[in-house]
Amino acid sequence: MPSLRRIGETHQGNENHVKLSVIIAAYNAGPIIVQQLEALMLQVWSEPWELVVVNNRSTDNIVEIVNSFRGKIPNLRVINASEKAGAAYALNKGARESRGEWLAFCDADDVVSDGWVAAMSDALTEHELVSGPFEIGLLNTHDLQKHRSNPQPTGIQEYLYPPYLQHAAGANLGVRRYVFDALGGFDETMLALQDTDFCWRAQLNGIKLVAVPDAVVHYRFRSDVTGLVKQAFSYAVYNVRIYKKFRAHGMPKLAIKHGIKHSIASLIGLVLDVPQLARPETKAKWLWNAAWLTGRIYASIKYRVFAL
Repeated sequence: MPSLRRIGETHQGNENHVKLSVIIAAYNAGPIIVQQLEALMLQVWSEPWELVVVNNRSTDNIVEIVNSFRGKIPNLRVINASEKAGAAYALNKGARESRGEWLAFCDADDVVSDGWVAAMSDALTEHELVSGPFEIGLLNTHDLQKHRSNPQPTGIQEYLYPPYLQHAAGANLGVRRYVFDALGGFDETMLALQDTDFCWRAQLNGIKLVAVPDAVVHYRFRSDVTGLVKQAFSYAVYNVRIYKKFRAHGMPKLAIKHGIKHSIASLIGLVLDVPQLARPETKAKWLWNAAWLTGRIYASIKYRVFAL
């Protein structure tokens, strides 16, 4: 993609140049973002970098909290993104207003590990698209760790249903700016899985996704019932949507017979496992599975595609 190089070169003349921009989208992150900011405050890297926190329609005191870290985190800025809701929109606006040659994305409710900025930056000197592993022990209870698997233990996730391209979460993702700009950033119509969609579009355009073992992020699971159910349902819906979108780009077709049998078996399993709702240690897993199945069925109807 030679045209991407030319896009990147025009950015380097910025008189306020920084090498890396770390971008966080935040909605009512309130006190929970403090842990992330404290971790970023301790990052050490020899080149100039900045932190851009994008306030996406928050109604809490997050701006005040972030501003309290001025002088502790290099080139810290808060950007307002209130035109519409959504992480993709907020991250795109943050990227547009950032100054770095390279972009690194993380989430307000997670915590980057020591050396994350340096590891991301070192990787981006050699690669165009990178991601790092998740660690789930620091921020989650024993029950959550037991019943929720680590979605990204090695830095790259495999997409298995149906088998397709690799992907990585936007909670630990780095990309060179010219690639991000040439791909149009995140798809703002995607209210979930915009990171998966971005990784796939990048790979379809010849960009390799590379794992960075040292760029570890301590990942936080949703622990409240409402948040967990909403997340599972949303992930299911947008898994169906990207299935429909990427069928035209070589994604294998799901077998109808297998999908029906699998869905019926899942439904029967949920009915038989209803007693799990009475036990706190298994309640979260049951609710996740129920919301997931409901979301797949709903989205198959909404998008007029069989994806069970």
